[in-house]
Amino acid sequence: MTLPASALPVEASPAFLGVARSLTGKMWRDRLDARGAARALAIAQRYQLPEMLARVLAGRDVDIDAVEDFLDPTIRKLMPDPFTVTQMEAAAKRIADAAVKGEKVAIFGDYDVDGATSAALLAWHLRHCGLDPLIHIPDRIFEGYGPNIEAVRVLAGRGATLLVTVDCGTTSLEPLVEARKLGMSVVVIDHHQCGDALPEVDALVNPNRPDDLSGLGHLAAVGLVLVTLVAVNRELRARGFWTAEMPEPDLLGVLHHVALGTVADVAPLIGLNRAFVAKGLIAMRRRDHIGHTALMDVARLNGPPEAWHLGFMLGPRINAGGRIGRADLGVRLLLEGDISEAARIAAELDRLNNERRLIEQAAEAQAEAEALAALGLEDKGAVIVTASEGWHPGIVGLVASRLKDKFLRPTFVVALEPGGIGTGSGRSIGGVDLGKAVRQAVHDGLLLKGGGHAMAAGVTLRKERLAEFRAYMENALARDVAQSRHVNEIFVDGAVSARGVTTELAATLNRAGPFGSGNAEPVLALPSHQLVYADEIGQAHLRLRFKSGDGAIVNGVAFRSIGQKLGHALTASRGQVLHVAGSLAVDRWQGTERVQLRVLDVAVPDQGPAVIR
Repeated sequence: MTLPASALPVEASPAFLGVARSLTGKMWRDRLDARGAARALAIAQRYQLPEMLARVLAGRDVDIDAVEDFLDPTIRKLMPDPFTVTQMEAAAKRIADAAVKGEKVAIFGDYDVDGATSAALLAWHLRHCGLDPLIHIPDRIFEGYGPNIEAVRVLAGRGATLLVTVDCGTTSLEPLVEARKLGMSVVVIDHHQCGDALPEVDALVNPNRPDDLSGLGHLAAVGLVLVTLVAVNRELRARGFWTAEMPEPDLLGVLHHVALGTVADVAPLIGLNRAFVAKGLIAMRRRDHIGHTALMDVARLNGPPEAWHLGFMLGPRINAGGRIGRADLGVRLLLEGDISEAARIAAELDRLNNERRLIEQAAEAQAEAEALAALGLEDKGAVIVTASEGWHPGIVGLVASRLKDKFLRPTFVVALEPGGIGTGSGRSIGGVDLGKAVRQAVHDGLLLKGGGHAMAAGVTLRKERLAEFRAYMENALARDVAQSRHVNEIFVDGAVSARGVTTELAATLNRAGPFGSGNAEPVLALPSHQLVYADEIGQAHLRLRFKSGDGAIVNGVAFRSIGQKLGHALTASRGQVLHVAGSLAVDRWQGTERVQLRVLDVAVPDQGPAVIR
């Protein structure tokens, strides 16, 4: 059953609970218009699902005939023929050749989580084939992103005849020319946006290249590596390579890597990515992988991991090695077979992550002060560009993300080196393509290097061109920023009272997960609940308690709200009745489970009665 397009009028949903302007300045919208509400009703009736779950599914544009597949995404159904990806066949054949001939393969990865998991996944497979691959993860400060000529020469000198780059290589024209001059074959497995020229290599597997029609551009690099290995397995099967002594490796057994890299790289959780993460989380819950288990233990993750744990607890620790420590620590942990050694590496990554936090906090305070001064009392300007000597290049992306969230503007944070060269990262807001603007700035000669995605980009420029760069970005992005910032809304999936906030409700809604980029976590509203407790915990969070009219209590937390609009609104509203918007989370402590609300926004109710939808 599909509703005809003309069955119901399409119009903007009204303000949810009448909240046209919350205490942080946002409008609350019902995620479902009239047509969406009708689809939710039809889903609930056909599949006998709870109304709130049906509303969540309808709010994510799940067609009524696709509900069962959405609730149980399977890799078998969603995995395409790998050869639909341009040059995948050539890549699979060349990697299979290396396995059959016992060649020395060099893997060159990126220093982030996607790069580490991609390199670990490929290395695991090559080891299974009887090879002993070289792995090189570049130092962020001394080598920068992607292959470089010196590293390529070192790998060739160590006997590598095949170089496979993962999560990098698409824009590394000169280093890959050098690799081929030195006699190496080159296969690039990457998902970054392409420049005007493509590298001259044996195979460039990148679903974001202009001539690729696979529709897999949403995959993280680690997901693309898995698809490549499906093709390699098939090729080796056809050649009779797999035997009883060397059985075909089970790729579904290493979905831990794919889930972690996909979530940490903020790849949209749609299609095949949802299946990768859903099944990868199941694999991680088995705690049968030494490296991932050590990582979960050091992060003090006691309960079953969820997608947000990967992005906020596990991913940052892998990243810490590439940001301020040894770039290859993450890959080493994921490939480690000894429990005690894995625990030692995980502990070192945890230590580095704590050190990273301190460095980041100091830089964030300085950058925020600079941003406030630049915007002025009138809060003018479409883009924030901050720069300073002494900032660690490994944390500028994190600081840019914090400032982007605080000021709701695209933000660049640049670490200036003694020689007058600045290395920076940018983070964007929805509807503003940062990567496109950066690539144009490179084309126009303003930047020495630059590239990235719509939501994140990296830049290298001379210190004396900072003001020119700021003006360039203002001009390039002002219209899109103005349009994006004008739409300051929260979309609400439904309303409940405190008594209805249970672990059972959280489990029901989680059936529509995993949640993240591209599959928004459900937002629920608590109408007219009294804020009976609000106190600071940790470094920047608020612990909260709300009471409904019938006396039921629900616990809440507002992360990183101290010093922000939300924190000010909450601390000023103790004892007051508020509409509250947030997402459910299960808090596990000493073997017990309690559900709490992660508070996103609050509003003062109108005097009229609130209606629970």
